[in-house]
Amino acid sequence: MERDYSNLHRGLVLKYFWQAAKRYKTSFFTVVISMIAASLLDVYIPLQYLKLWDVLSSNDFTFISTAKSIIILILILNFSRFVFRRFSGYFLSYFEASTMASLREQAFSYLVGHSHSFFANNFSGSLTQRINKYTRAFEKLTDRMMTDGLPLIIRGGGTIVAFYVLMPKYSLILGVFSIAFLVTAFIYIRFKLKYDIIASEADSKTTGVFADVIGNHSSVQLFTGNEYEKKRTRDVIQDQRKKTTINWYLWEGLSTIQAFYTVCVEFILFWVVLGDWKLGLVTLPIVVLLQSYFVRLAESLWSFGAIVRAYYESFADAEEMAVILSTPYEIMDKPTDILNNAKGEVVFESVTYVYENNNSKVLDNFSLTIPAGQKVAIVGSSGAGKTTFVRLLMRLFNLSLGKIKIDGVDISAISQENLREKIAFVPQDPILFHRTLLENIRYGRRDATDEEVLNAAHLAHCDDFIDALPKGYETYVGERGIKLSGGERQRVAIARAILKNAPILILDEATSSLDSHSESLIQDALSKLIQGKTTIVIAHRLSTIRQMDRIIVLDKGKIIEDGVHDELTNKTDGLYKKLWDLQAGGFKNVI
Repeated sequence: MERDYSNLHRGLVLKYFWQAAKRYKTSFFTVVISMIAASLLDVYIPLQYLKLWDVLSSNDFTFISTAKSIIILILILNFSRFVFRRFSGYFLSYFEASTMASLREQAFSYLVGHSHSFFANNFSGSLTQRINKYTRAFEKLTDRMMTDGLPLIIRGGGTIVAFYVLMPKYSLILGVFSIAFLVTAFIYIRFKLKYDIIASEADSKTTGVFADVIGNHSSVQLFTGNEYEKKRTRDVIQDQRKKTTINWYLWEGLSTIQAFYTVCVEFILFWVVLGDWKLGLVTLPIVVLLQSYFVRLAESLWSFGAIVRAYYESFADAEEMAVILSTPYEIMDKPTDILNNAKGEVVFESVTYVYENNNSKVLDNFSLTIPAGQKVAIVGSSGAGKTTFVRLLMRLFNLSLGKIKIDGVDISAISQENLREKIAFVPQDPILFHRTLLENIRYGRRDATDEEVLNAAHLAHCDDFIDALPKGYETYVGERGIKLSGGERQRVAIARAILKNAPILILDEATSSLDSHSESLIQDALSKLIQGKTTIVIAHRLSTIRQMDRIIVLDKGKIIEDGVHDELTNKTDGLYKKLWDLQAGGFKNVI
């Protein structure tokens, strides 16, 4: 589906570009002034050569001092033009590099604030490319506008004015040529804009597919998907090739039209010159000057297509990021309260959550109170609402109805950062940064000392495997922690939680990836970790939750059982008992 690329989007792009660029206004205006001065000299210097040719063509050697004065003036003017160009080049480099850095910071800072569902619905590789295209779009646009666009205006206008003073007839020919050239190029490029957008979207799609396959390469190998992914990716690449080829063919079409205009006008211009020269209305120096100006004007006008192309391509490349920057966060902070010294009481009051994509209720009028310090397990069949319960508590999603409170404070009344500072989360499948083990563990509390990090690692029994590594805690774990086993990644995640020492602890089957020996060690660490903390365990293996203070059984978003292990296993028709019997009996009852 083609995107509607409107003036609104261009306005958004310019708005965000200006927010970053205005910090470097001095550099920007220095570039503009220098480029204007250099371009004016481009027009003025040939007029001095005209004076020189007039002197030389007179064959009167008494004017030799005049000729020398003109040559000295030309030297000064050329040197001045050189200085202005170097000024504009250096200041443009500083301006672009600084603004691009600000744009990257602007884009990244806003992007990472989007919600969990935003990232679930977008390829990480594609988002990364959007940031890069966004900043490169500014570079492309600024380069063209400053090095081609501004000089085109000054040189083109200056050339026509100069010839209007010398020979009005030729300025009319050059003016008509310039207007026809520019209007044709503008209309053509406007027509071609949709093909630029299509090509840009195809490029983003290809990058997203690459990122998806490379990020899941182990699944591709395990499920022998190499040939399937090659074919699937080849189809995407070929689709991009076709769209890119059409786009580039259209650019060649514009070049053909421009070349035709230039050849025709040059012929007309010099046909007229030939007639005037025959009548003695023009001198040879005027003819040479006209040729010089025409060549420069044609070169400048030729670059107009590239300028407009860069203009639209830059907006097309930057649009995706600009739309993200203008998209309000799904989870908005409106803090009116601060959660300090939290004890950890968790209360769900008539909470309802409905998935927007399929309008299905996951939690329905759900109410639950977990006193501070209580150890609670949440169990239930797949789709019962366990994961949603945790995500709502951590405010990864907005509630449809109801309230969630911690120590009596509505979590929507505090900032997300303040809320999540009070919660330590150990997921079932931890994802690590491609950083050192020391940095990954310290992520639980980034101001922790090395000693505190090492102590947390020891309590989580991370040192059992870290000490055996050649670089120890300075070992890089690979993208998403791929160099570590599942159990090792989970122990690092537990070490983070120990280091964070938050009043509320959420364990999403925190020992599921461990072997029996490691699990026994971790259970010992967890028994110390959970002391004095409100602990919520999302349980899949029921044997790990027998000692919980309370077990909550969910089904279709509602609490259907609430009690301790022995109580629930004595209920003849209870869901917990059925789940327990299935696991304890090794599924023998269903075979």
